[in-house]
This record gives sequence, structure tokens and C-alpha cells, in this order.
Amino acid sequence: MSYDLVIRGGVVGTSEGTFAADVGVRGGRIVGIGTDLATGAAELDAKGRFVLPGGVDSHCHIEQMSAAGIMTADDFESATASAAFGGTTTVISFAAQQRGMDLRTVVKDYHLAARRGAMVDYSFHMIVADPTEEALAALPELIGEGHASIKAFMTYDRIRLEDEQILDLLAIAREHDATVCVHAENHGMIAWMSKRLLQDGKTSPRYQPASHPRESETEAFQRLIAMAEFTGHPVTIFHVSTSEGAAVVREARERGVRVTAETCPHYLLLTEEDVDKPGIEGAKWCCSPPLRSKSDQEALWEALRRRDLQLVSSDHAPYAWDETGKLKNGPNATFKQIANGMPGLEARQMLMFDAMISQGRMSIADFVDLTSTAPARHYGLFPRKGAIMIGADADIVLWNPERSHTLTAATLHDRTGYTPYEGRTVRGYPEIVVRRGEIIVADGDLRATKGSGTFLPRGAGFA
Repeated sequence: MSYDLVIRGGVVGTSEGTFAADVGVRGGRIVGIGTDLATGAAELDAKGRFVLPGGVDSHCHIEQMSAAGIMTADDFESATASAAFGGTTTVISFAAQQRGMDLRTVVKDYHLAARRGAMVDYSFHMIVADPTEEALAALPELIGEGHASIKAFMTYDRIRLEDEQILDLLAIAREHDATVCVHAENHGMIAWMSKRLLQDGKTSPRYQPASHPRESETEAFQRLIAMAEFTGHPVTIFHVSTSEGAAVVREARERGVRVTAETCPHYLLLTEEDVDKPGIEGAKWCCSPPLRSKSDQEALWEALRRRDLQLVSSDHAPYAWDETGKLKNGPNATFKQIANGMPGLEARQMLMFDAMISQGRMSIADFVDLTSTAPARHYGLFPRKGAIMIGADADIVLWNPERSHTLTAATLHDRTGYTPYEGRTVRGYPEIVVRRGEIIVADGDLRATKGSGTFLPRGAGFA
């Protein structure tokens, strides 16, 4: 058998374990795994490297306008270039409806933007912020076209849905086999607490974590899970940030509720102390839900080990460090006027490899599962994505486990202008990245062409 590409002499990693093998690629797919494979038209020496599936980042805000009218710094070109440099070969972004927008037009416009710029493969969650009769009527067709996940917000004034509206989405998703993903925080608690902090003159970014009470997460989780039980349809909870939130998910799963949940590197590696900076500086670390405590970090790591939480995404929300993004409302903006979100698409895999493998918290199998295989399974991309197996797309990353790299705004490739991990050194680096059999990153150079990413239509996947 002849191959277009052979990756030779490495240690292959899957969600089940590791083994020494060569990997043969033909026609953009993996067609051979074994020893002493025949010669390929091109070959990569993977000696001393882990050969792992490309990362699947299932929560990325790309070329998206926030409800407050602030555009993310990254378009599909820059976001997916940074994804590639970080070892991520598939992203699920959002087709974000705002109030008054036609949902079909929204999805069409995001497709056009992605086709212009994407360099890795991509899919979309549909954000439904205005569930009119017309929008709800459009969902079955859009789901059938491969957009089999819907996101709803339980907070934010301009886009949040009431319980009855979320029930409508769950009913449609149940009938047409789609996943419902939710940003779950109690809006009333956040609004009440924010008002009192501002009245007391506590307006700077350092007070943003206090404006999102811990109980706002647990209450919203419990309410959402009750809706899932009532409708008989599973839910996915985005960005779990607290120990109590993880416990609510665990208890629900133990009693048989079909709920899946994710967390993000910033909740595992940063804390509310990072927001406590003078002046406006803390705005760099403002996100929702906010950063929490060291004890929450420990609880979230344990929840990942137990698989109470099943996914790790970046929640890449790259608002630039200038007047177009974080500083749009000036240097004296209150925490309520600051765009919530941080960049993380490129750094996600390096941070998690370092924290899980280099620091000994978990295994290669865990790393592959949480950052590639599980998100691919959950969102209907497996077995095409998220695994090194016969028939899968040849999305492969050669990781040097001994190579150290310092994360700085200058060394990353997004357009945010800062990183919340400035100066952090990680061990473990994605040296060569292959997408569908094509080398797209090598020797520090991007080789992918603009617009070469492919849309991935999806079914609902697995709860």
C-alpha cells in the first residue's frame, strides 16, 4: 500500500492509551496504523514525539458581535490561524442571532465569513436570542442542514431567554435531534448584586467576580436540569466555574439525568486574584462566569478526573485591548461596561498539555479525550474528527513533550493584543500540525491557505 504521508516512529495517543506505531495517510484520511509501513510520498520523523489527534475546540466566539455591540478582535482567518499554531484543527464557533435578526440570514452570513477565512475545519452552534415564531420555525431546517446544536443564555439583558423560551428550544431539539447548550447563571442575582456594588462605588474590574454570586451558577444549573428532566431532552452546560456547580452536575448525572458539562483552562489555572489589578488593568481577566478561587480549581480538576465534567473548551472571546474592545468605554469604565471574555484558542492545548501531562495531573489518554475525542463525540463529529483511527480525517499533531514555550502576546497569533497568561512557560509544544493530510504548521510557519478550512455538517452526537 502506498501513502501520501507517513508519520513514522512516534508514540500514538488515543482516548484509550498510547502505543508505538507509524501512521499512514492517503486522500486526507488515516488508512494505516502499524509498524514498518510502506514508504510515503512524504514522511515525518516523529521519534521522541507524541502523535495525537488535532484538538477539537467546541466553544469559540469568532467574528462575532456581542450583545453590547463590541466585535471580537479575531475574524475567521486570524482565529483559525492561531488555532492551527496551537494544535487545534477543528473549531465550533457561533452563528449568533441578536434580537430582530432573521436566524436563516444569520447562519448564511457566518458561513460566508468562514468560507473567506477559515484555515481549520469548522462548524456552528446557533445562538438563539430572539425566539420568534419565525426563528423557531426555521430551526428544523437549519438543524437538518448540519447545525445540530443551539445555544441559549439565561443572563445578559439583550439576549437572555425566559424559562418558557428555553423549554420551546428543548422541545424542538428533542423532536429534531439537536443539542441544547446553555450559559446558565441566575440573571436576577447578577443584576441585583451589580446594582449594589455600583451604588457603593465599587465599580472597577476587581469587583466583577463579586457581581456574579456563586449561587447564581448553582441555581441556574438546577433550574436548567429540571427543565431537561421535564422535557426528557439532554442539555449541555457551558463553562462550569465553581465547585458547587460541578457538584450539581455530578448529582444530576448520578441520578440518570442526561447532562454534559464543560470547563475551560482559565477556570483551572487562573483565579479571582488575577482580576485584582489597579485601575482598568483587571479588565483583561473579566469573563462570565468570572474567575473563582483556588479551591474551585481543585474541585474542577477532580470533576474532570471523575468525568463529572467531560469537555475542556477555550471559550475564546477575543476582545481587543484597545478602544474597539475591552477599552471601548474608556479607562474609567465600570465592570458592567467591560466586554466579558478572554482569548484562549491558541493557548488551550499547550496549557492543558502542560497542566495535565508535564505536571503529572492526568494521562495522555485523558488529554486526548477531554480536548479532542469527547468534544468530537458529543457534537456529532466522531469518528471523522477527534481520533487517530482508520478512516478518520488525518488531523494529527506532533507534540514535543520536552519543548518549553513562553506564552506572550508577541508569541501568540490572535489579534487581541494581550494574553491572560502573559509570561507563563509551558512544557509540551505542538511542533507540526496536519489537517486532512496536509501539513499546515511546521517550523513555526503557517502553511495553510486562507479559506481552506471545510464546513462540518453535524448531527446531534452523543449526550
